[in-house]
Amino acid sequence: MLDRPVSELSKPCKRLPDQRWQIYPQKPEFAQNLAVLTNISPIVSQLLINRSMETPEQVQAFLNPESLVLPSPLEDFPDLAISLELLQNAIASQTKIAICGDYDADGMTSTALLLRSLRTLGAQVDYAIPSRMHEGYGINKRIVEEFHSEGVGLILTVDNGISAFEPVARARELGLAVIITDHHDIPQKLPPANAILNPKLIAESSPYRGVAGVGVAYILAVSLAQQLGETKGLIQPMLALFTLGTIADLAPLTGVNRRWVKRGLQHLPKSHLAGVQALIQVGGVQARGEGAEGAGGAGEKIPNSKSLKPEDIGFRLGPRINAIGRIGNPQTVIELLTTDDMGVALELAMQCEQVNASRQEMCQQIEQEAIAYVETEFVASLQEDRVLIVVQPNWHHGVIGIVASRLVERYGVPVFIGTYEDEKHIRGSARSIPEFHVFEALEYCYDLLGKFGGHKAAGGFSLPAENLQVLRSRLVEFANQCLEPQHLKPLLKIDAEVNLNHINQQLYQQLNTLHPCGMDNPDPVFWTPNVQVVEQKIVGKGHIKLTIAQTVNNQEYKIKAIAWRWGDYFRLPPRVDVAYKLRENYFNGNTTIELELIGVRLPIQLQQFFVSPPTPSITTFEYNQRQYTCGFYKNGIEAELRIKNTEGKVLAMQPGNMIGLLGTNRQNAKEVDISQPQYDSIIQAALRALSVKS
Repeated sequence: MLDRPVSELSKPCKRLPDQRWQIYPQKPEFAQNLAVLTNISPIVSQLLINRSMETPEQVQAFLNPESLVLPSPLEDFPDLAISLELLQNAIASQTKIAICGDYDADGMTSTALLLRSLRTLGAQVDYAIPSRMHEGYGINKRIVEEFHSEGVGLILTVDNGISAFEPVARARELGLAVIITDHHDIPQKLPPANAILNPKLIAESSPYRGVAGVGVAYILAVSLAQQLGETKGLIQPMLALFTLGTIADLAPLTGVNRRWVKRGLQHLPKSHLAGVQALIQVGGVQARGEGAEGAGGAGEKIPNSKSLKPEDIGFRLGPRINAIGRIGNPQTVIELLTTDDMGVALELAMQCEQVNASRQEMCQQIEQEAIAYVETEFVASLQEDRVLIVVQPNWHHGVIGIVASRLVERYGVPVFIGTYEDEKHIRGSARSIPEFHVFEALEYCYDLLGKFGGHKAAGGFSLPAENLQVLRSRLVEFANQCLEPQHLKPLLKIDAEVNLNHINQQLYQQLNTLHPCGMDNPDPVFWTPNVQVVEQKIVGKGHIKLTIAQTVNNQEYKIKAIAWRWGDYFRLPPRVDVAYKLRENYFNGNTTIELELIGVRLPIQLQQFFVSPPTPSITTFEYNQRQYTCGFYKNGIEAELRIKNTEGKVLAMQPGNMIGLLGTNRQNAKEVDISQPQYDSIIQAALRALSVKS
């Protein structure tokens, strides 16, 4: 019949994403009871249960963060009082204050926040940010010496400093006072600062525990303004910068972060900060508002105050800020966020736009080079090594962290990526999977490294180039101690199953009660089994735009979807299970709900068939009043489904292939798109027949 593998004649689609799907256990009765007690929908109730909220009190505190009773920051931060005293004295005596910031979005928004607030409160204040390319992260002795030579009396670090023992010790030797504001992990030996504000040093039960660097700066600035009785006109601009920095830094959106970010997102569209307005304008961000019950009569809708969503910052505003820190001059962002001149702000925002476009091109090029290198050198050993170390010359250090994240997404293993600073030195970034602790891995290799730091999910490091091979071996050793083979697939956590007929504006509005979503409160992820891919095409830089359909109660429901950066998986098979988030799409004044695909797999039934064909694996069935024979046959290392009609014509397909073969023998067989309805329908009928027989 057909005697050569389909793959020799057809053009198989690329493999599907190799993911681990973890679907939360559903608790319908519990969810229904909680929904009744809290006056929310059962679907939202189930989502909250998935997020470890199981009592009416927990639900109320989450859905209405303004109901939280917050302790005074002075109670929770032991060194806040001395910090305020030092700043008040410096303002009163006009002692020069210098801020040492950082070049990421958190550090730059923190720097801008404290510059604006301290200047408004009458301080003499300036700032410095170390060079990403030449100095790396954090305050250093050069900056300390420079501050001293300029007559600075008080140094204020933001988003750095907790590990800077020697630079801080040098500052104290020179007679400078030092306040450290930071949120990174606590080292074994704290620097000898006059005061340290770090949420990792306060009680784990504190609502302030999860704030980022900009959150610490916000608490300090608000407390100082309140102590001086000068809060008028200060709080809203600081809240805008807090919101930008918190979301861009991927801080957890729980506790006070959730409360303040929710306020900030509503305030941002009407912010008086010229830089924020310029970023919104250049980034093409549109504020959105839902109708609210008005006072004008029962059921009458009035426009609600329009709000941004975290993805507006995460995907539009944040990258334009971060791009400057990665490959540009951070001074651009500081000036943007501190100017009151709209003309200057627009000019600076356009610079951010141009740098971000360059950053995108650079990322794409390095990602392609990295993938080509991995596929040639390492892909065969990934399951054995359980970690990926990629080092090449001439890559820009400012963007390799982004590429590392994309390689983790692609290969499902921890990634350490680096580039040569010169012939003898390498600097790199690391990104992780849930079961692998980056900082512990770096500590395991401490004797091979220069500077290093980070936390569980990410880190940075440098090393002598001569140590690279030993570092590779050591990291493989560490990875094999903590990772099992089943960990080496990207983990996808899924909240609940939803049929396409239930996806509408009403469901989307119910989900709005969970916002703002982000770290520790992720966007809800749903899945729908066995949908049909009816249309698909590549758009933009390797995205798949598609339409999927599902038949429910003999009625077909269709919906549009987008799969970002999935060009490698084009074309998708005709039948798949899909996992997705819901998104609103605004076009020509119309608002529709679409899917953002984040997962796809062969339907469970189909997976089982191809992995373990049923016995018997050959049967007959009737379709459209015609008789057919179908069965599974070994073809190379994979099973192949073949369907034969009474005239001897055979349709053959392999799992994951959009292209099948149709003909009486392999030589004259023609390629056919099995996603077309006439082929897909007969394939489904064959699978049902085999299922009944097994």
